[in-house]
Amino acid sequence: MALRALGRAAACTSDQQCKAVALGAKPCGGPEAYMAYSTAQSSPDKVKALAERYRKEREQENKASGLASDCSFLMDPGAQCRAGQCQLGGANGALVE
Repeated sequence: MALRALGRAAACTSDQQCKAVALGAKPCGGPEAYMAYSTAQSSPDKVKALAERYRKEREQENKASGLASDCSFLMDPGAQCRAGQCQLGGANGALVE
């Protein structure tokens, strides 16, 4: 997936270059996960467009399969530059590989 490739290319030199983007869609609503990316390596507009496309795909899959979820809401963990790579940070610290 092109979106995950952008997450792997997350080199940074400062926290200001790191952003988090919501990924996917739970059947109850809200994102499935978050991914850190670097604005120094990837265009925020491109990342957002790919994330939106993926969200729509997951919503369609959820509808078609009748899936259910735990309905918990994932907070945006934010992103930080650690050891030259953008990584998710904050409360839940969920990292999408």
